[in-house]
Amino acid sequence: MNEPKNDSLKIWTPLLFAVILIAGMVIGFKLRDTLRGKRDIETIVLRNDRLEQMIHLINEKYVDSVDVNRIYQDAVTGILSHLDPHTVYIAAEQVENVNEDLGGGFYGIGVEFIVIRDTIQVTSVLPGGPAERANVQVGDQFVKVGDTVVAGKKITSEGIIKLLKGKQYTTVDLWLKQPFREGIRKVQIERDIVPIYSVDVSIMLDANTGYIKINRFSATTHEEFEKALKQLKGAGMEDLVIDLRDNPGGYLDAATLIADELISGKKLLVYTQGKRSFKTEYHAGEQNSFEEGRVAILVDENSASASEILAGAVQDWDRGVILGRRTYGKGLVQEQYNLDDGAALRLTIAKYYTPSGRCIQRTYNKGKTAYADDYLRRFQTGELVGYDTLVVGDTTPYYTANKRVVYSGGGIKPDIYIPYDSAEVSAPLIRMLTSDGLRNQMWDYYLRHRDSLKYRSLNDFILSFNNEEEVIKFYLGTLEADARKTAEALLKYPPNSRFFRGQVKAQFARYFYRNPGYYSVVAENDKAIRRAMELLSGETYLQIIGR
Repeated sequence: MNEPKNDSLKIWTPLLFAVILIAGMVIGFKLRDTLRGKRDIETIVLRNDRLEQMIHLINEKYVDSVDVNRIYQDAVTGILSHLDPHTVYIAAEQVENVNEDLGGGFYGIGVEFIVIRDTIQVTSVLPGGPAERANVQVGDQFVKVGDTVVAGKKITSEGIIKLLKGKQYTTVDLWLKQPFREGIRKVQIERDIVPIYSVDVSIMLDANTGYIKINRFSATTHEEFEKALKQLKGAGMEDLVIDLRDNPGGYLDAATLIADELISGKKLLVYTQGKRSFKTEYHAGEQNSFEEGRVAILVDENSASASEILAGAVQDWDRGVILGRRTYGKGLVQEQYNLDDGAALRLTIAKYYTPSGRCIQRTYNKGKTAYADDYLRRFQTGELVGYDTLVVGDTTPYYTANKRVVYSGGGIKPDIYIPYDSAEVSAPLIRMLTSDGLRNQMWDYYLRHRDSLKYRSLNDFILSFNNEEEVIKFYLGTLEADARKTAEALLKYPPNSRFFRGQVKAQFARYFYRNPGYYSVVAENDKAIRRAMELLSGETYLQIIGR
């Protein structure tokens, strides 16, 4: 009668032992990880105590006085020197400014200004912002901010920004003066959100071609881009130029959302992977505002990170044509960790890869100095000024959707190469264009003549403004004899003269019409923009992307 019971026991005994064995293994692994974690924590505490002890001894016993905070920061810098060039420590006093840059805004009064002859002068007032509501006007000069006199005190731009920024809905008193007019007036301004726009401008270049200039990829970039697309499509846009030149990157999500606007289906846009980070893929999805029209993307040696994500996705899917010069080559992903003292560590946790599988991070094996000097090396070898001499760090071929060969290891190489024009932007000419003297004289000329310079529209300005020669003559008259002779010699060369005149006109367009004015004028003589427009309207476009 007990036989069935014994048979049942025989059946279940091996299964029971198996369960016990598996449970023991799981518990063993858990204990191992726990003990290892405990050992790691103990090691970290011991090492931290060692560092604390050393700094304490230096502070208490060293022969001279020392700055303990500086020692801590130097210690952190020493630790990070063994890592990649993009892992950085952000001091507590810098964290707010760094976060604001990509956060899309800050609390202030909403003005742009320049410092001329130790005087803060308002060059632009944010429409609908706090300053406009308080009747601050272009040309206003700051005499006093709160209890601080700022006129004639050699105050820096950083110093005035610190005085103007504050918590939302707090107030600041300003004493203002209009140039060439008597009297000082006081205004009280309630601080509010001041947006930091990442889309500089969206304009129509001609009846069919839209242009969007993105200066960074921030928390608000996709929203700004969507708004710009809607506006341009409403104006008849069929083809699009996206300008990513001098764009250092920013948030990965912002780049993928914009790529999603251009690339159809559920296609892979980018993926990230690191030694301790799982592979994460980002695919196209719901965003689809511009999946049909032709696309040209402008890049240069300063287009980095998120800019390269967008350009790489468009290139790998043969969605558009990339024009310009090889990009920066930053294929590392950072995550920011806040520290207990208010500082932050921006730590590289992964690399990113374009849809074809290429990582475009350039090598930093020769150290941070060599990594930082890459721009100079490229200039010296002639790559930037007329020779398309990309030496790829990885000769493994990768393939776009239409089987075009692309390479990894050195940035995004454009489909159409456009060299840096050293004739038009020679060092002496750039120094003259960026000099305080020229800036001051243009601003003075604008203030003296703004009431007489009247235009019905931006197009009217572009057609009617012909004051460049008068402004240049006004400027040259302020120079010392030797400097004036050098400037006149530079401007005798037709390309220099044409470029200089165009920049003067563009700056006056900015005074009257902000960024849309500036970029509308600049676009007329921008070789990369003109080449993009030619390409979008011809059959070469289809040949390049293999269709």
